[in-house]
Amino acid sequence: MNSGYDSPILAGRVLVVDDEEPLARMVTTYLTRAGCAAEATYAGPEALDLARSRDPDVVVLDLGLPGLDGIEVCRRLRTFSECYVLMLTARGSEEDKLAGLAAGADDYITKPFSIRELVARIAAVLRRPRHVVDSTEPVRVYGKLTLDLAAHEVRVEGSPVPLTRTEFDLLTALSTHQPQVMTRRRLIDIVWGPAWVGDERLVDVHIGNLRRKLDDDSGRYIDTVRGLGYRMVDQ
Repeated sequence: MNSGYDSPILAGRVLVVDDEEPLARMVTTYLTRAGCAAEATYAGPEALDLARSRDPDVVVLDLGLPGLDGIEVCRRLRTFSECYVLMLTARGSEEDKLAGLAAGADDYITKPFSIRELVARIAAVLRRPRHVVDSTEPVRVYGKLTLDLAAHEVRVEGSPVPLTRTEFDLLTALSTHQPQVMTRRRLIDIVWGPAWVGDERLVDVHIGNLRRKLDDDSGRYIDTVRGLGYRMVDQ
């Protein structure tokens, strides 16, 4: 693991959850040097307790944990927190990565990783742009879908649809730029920020999760433009 790193100045609360205690402590040390309020825990149940009491901006979450595994921790975390979840995994299979993202993680990084890359990912998240609500159009309607920007709420046929912050921001970006076709890179720049680095296919997974929650397998709200990207359907 490469730990060479020149500390940027960061601000934010980060919870590091990993049963490899030396690794968790090292990551926490580097984040603290970078300016974050960072702390570590090593088991699933304790991670949930700390997340409730500390209200972190970012949770760095390992898949393999005692008590509750990372997938279950992420599922439960999503019932009370909109924090950004960066999943750590030593497993190389696509199935594990997809399972983590489907449980509500926003991104993943595979072990072994460099501390520089991890901190860069966290820095990009903490600098992530916040969408400004257009007061002239706080509520957008697309057929049976209602997007309320001010309330941070999505409804389909009047029923609320629980979305992660990343899913909501993707839907907002597509809606804001409708009917333009949005490439993966452009969506990343808007939602994750231009400093984000990683696999751009991450966008496809989040769009897939978003469609599933919106019951949009037919593409009535989000259209795939093959070879280009995605766009909001004009209804």
